[in-house]
Amino acid sequence: MRLHHVQVACPPGGEDGARRFYGDGLGLAEVRKPAELATRGGCWFRSHDARGETVAELHIGVEEPFVAARKAHPAFLLDSLHELEQVGARLRELGFEVDWNERRTFDGHQRFHSRDAHGNRVEVLAQEG
Repeated sequence: MRLHHVQVACPPGGEDGARRFYGDGLGLAEVRKPAELATRGGCWFRSHDARGETVAELHIGVEEPFVAARKAHPAFLLDSLHELEQVGARLRELGFEVDWNERRTFDGHQRFHSRDAHGNRVEVLAQEG
């Protein structure tokens, strides 16, 4: 079994905030939603490896009433500690809070937590060594 995608929610009209965080901040590529699902709102993102294979997929769905996920979260694994630093800096430049308080609390990894444009918790990590 493999994980196909993770979905997080945004409020109605929240797609641009999601694009700013997940696209501009994390560097995920937005992909077109299937026509039969596009009318529901939201947006989809993917990350690909060097061979072009999809390695992560995130769906943003519109929820009303909306409540941010404060504890549950997706965790994105980056290729290097250098990339982890770059992504953290880019998110900060875009105005998102980046919390390094738990940087070394996950064995063999370094990480930070952030919140997307709608307050959903997101973890970003890279293996040490």
